[in-house]
Amino acid sequence: MFSALLLFSSTLFFNLFIKLTTMNTTLICTWEIISLNSTPMEITLLLDPISLSFASVVCLISSNIMLFSLDYMHNDKAYKRFFWLLLFFVISMNLLILVPNLISLLAGWDGLGLTSFCLVIYYQSKKSLSAGMITVLMNRIGDSMLLMTIGLMMTQGHWNINDTQVPHSFMIFIALFVIIAAMTKSAQAPFSSWLPAAMAAPTPVSALVHSSTLVTAGVYLLIRFYPSIYNLNLPIFFNTLLFVAIITTLMAGISATLENDLKKIIALSTLSQLGVMVTATGLGFPLLALFHLYTHALFKATLFLAAGSIIHSSKGYQDIRMLSNMWKSTPFSMVTLNICSLSLCGIPFLAGFYSKDMILESMISSSNLLMMITAMVATLFTIIYSFRLLIASTWSLNKPLPWKLQTTEEAPLTIFPILTLTSGAILGGSLFYTLLLNTDTAAPLPELFKFMVPALIITGIMMAFMSWHPLRPPKYPNSSPLKHLLSTMWFLTWLSSSPTMKANSLKGKHMTKTLDFGWMEVFGGQGMFLMNKQTTKQNQLWQMQLITVLGLLMMAFFLFFLTTLLLYS
Repeated sequence: MFSALLLFSSTLFFNLFIKLTTMNTTLICTWEIISLNSTPMEITLLLDPISLSFASVVCLISSNIMLFSLDYMHNDKAYKRFFWLLLFFVISMNLLILVPNLISLLAGWDGLGLTSFCLVIYYQSKKSLSAGMITVLMNRIGDSMLLMTIGLMMTQGHWNINDTQVPHSFMIFIALFVIIAAMTKSAQAPFSSWLPAAMAAPTPVSALVHSSTLVTAGVYLLIRFYPSIYNLNLPIFFNTLLFVAIITTLMAGISATLENDLKKIIALSTLSQLGVMVTATGLGFPLLALFHLYTHALFKATLFLAAGSIIHSSKGYQDIRMLSNMWKSTPFSMVTLNICSLSLCGIPFLAGFYSKDMILESMISSSNLLMMITAMVATLFTIIYSFRLLIASTWSLNKPLPWKLQTTEEAPLTIFPILTLTSGAILGGSLFYTLLLNTDTAAPLPELFKFMVPALIITGIMMAFMSWHPLRPPKYPNSSPLKHLLSTMWFLTWLSSSPTMKANSLKGKHMTKTLDFGWMEVFGGQGMFLMNKQTTKQNQLWQMQLITVLGLLMMAFFLFFLTTLLLYS
């Protein structure tokens, strides 16, 4: 039922998108709830090509993921709870997309954070609980930034993000807070550690989170606030975004190249592509960032569903070193895995080629040589880890799964949504290029630069084959410090949790020693017990002494009375 409802919503949003694009029109629907000190509290829906196209993509992907989950989660005890959480997750994302009012947008923003926490801890294991805690705490930083933005925007009398009229000094802080909020939600360095940790959630959740919801919310917020930040005429904001995004892309690419977990490789590729989207925004091309967001959402959702089908068929096994020759048992999933990995690399003429090639060409034409070289190296790593995954799972002649983990056939309910999204991963690029960018002219670029992107693809493929020969067993990673540094995202996971945890643990031990086992024991607990014991003993001693004195007095009185009686008798 939910899947059909979301599919209908996607069709409706897409038809409205086509209609408004051809008419070059934007619709705004407003309902005023309350007016507080001349500051109205309103619910506003912004129906423009950006919001409608994004909502259409979100609903299309969510519909297919829910259909996929019917088979994937059918043995789960909390089956209904999972689907209601997934539906609330999609509603929160659509609220964030369609509402330009910052307070209402915060409701969708917080709804995403709350629901993502519930979905990450869905299995309620130690690993999922720790991952959920990292996820929710990291996202709370972005929530606090948006709350401060709301406070600063109150000076203009409304919270419409499309019409900011605050003083210049306030707008600088608003831009800073919005950028930090977007960095936390889109897992840009140094807030990247929560994204791989969120892999503790079920695979359908990962497909939704990493494709069109949650992680893309930060990029969407940047796109919406882009005109206001651009009008500040402060290049430092865009230079910072560009630097952080390229570092994130490079870090994720290196870590994915050294990773062997199937889901984690795809998760790190999401982190890498988020860096590409933020790079496009930092270069001053927000529509290119949105274009890549759409194409990435289509092929990344398919990648996760294909990976989920493979993991489901192999009884939960997801080490790529043991998943060779999977095409025999899961042919549809392996075909889609290959197509979407090629789209991720930017192979012509798949969906990823249109958006990624344009962003790389924009980077090449920029004046910063160091940034351009770093971006090219990061793109090279994307091609290496993508083909490394394909070689390991499809073309490798390594030892297959042990006999205890023999695979099962694919279910029809998993095949249909995967094939549906695969068609989007093939055709989505050309479709959105025509509808979204609305341009028939190509940007002029020197021939040398034009050949750089194909050269990167060929070089990456060659390096992937050289690092993993199909006739040679895979090399297990050694314990060298450099490899450990590169494979753990430059210790970001440790830096995000361990220092604060250890500091709080030491403080807790000190407080336990000085208070619980120290003064609190003196004034309470053992202290009160000892004081009561001493008081009772002293009281008992006094009572015993009083009884002795009274007994002697009574005996003396009795002897005196007896002597007197004898004398006078």
